[in-house]
Amino acid sequence: MSLIEWTAQGALLLLLAIAVPFGWRLERQIAALRREGAAMEAGAAGISAAGEAAEATLARLRATAEQAGRSVAERVAEATPLREDLRFLTERAEMLADRLDGLVRQARPTAAEPPPATGPAPRSEAERELLRALRGGR
Repeated sequence: MSLIEWTAQGALLLLLAIAVPFGWRLERQIAALRREGAAMEAGAAGISAAGEAAEATLARLRATAEQAGRSVAERVAEATPLREDLRFLTERAEMLADRLDGLVRQARPTAAEPPPATGPAPRSEAERELLRALRGGR
């Protein structure tokens, strides 16, 4: 063997001496990754299950929100005729109150003496009509 061959083999031996510890470290890290691979798979399965549960919860939440929206719409639809009835009764009561007020104003200047103290005061026609309208609205 010549000097060049001996030098080449010595360099190769030196490189192998340096590479062997790196190989051992690499082999230990690969073994650790393999051991932790099962844990990673279990973690991924857990994440997948949590995602599916979240999707199911979102679907139930959407269904509940849609149902609540329909329920509110139904209630509004039911309340609309009642609102119209109340508006009509309010307008009618205001007209009757205005008439009553006008009649009371007309009657005050002509009333010179106070009503008798015995028994309830006699009711005017406008008061009786207002009471009938209020009783009829109930």
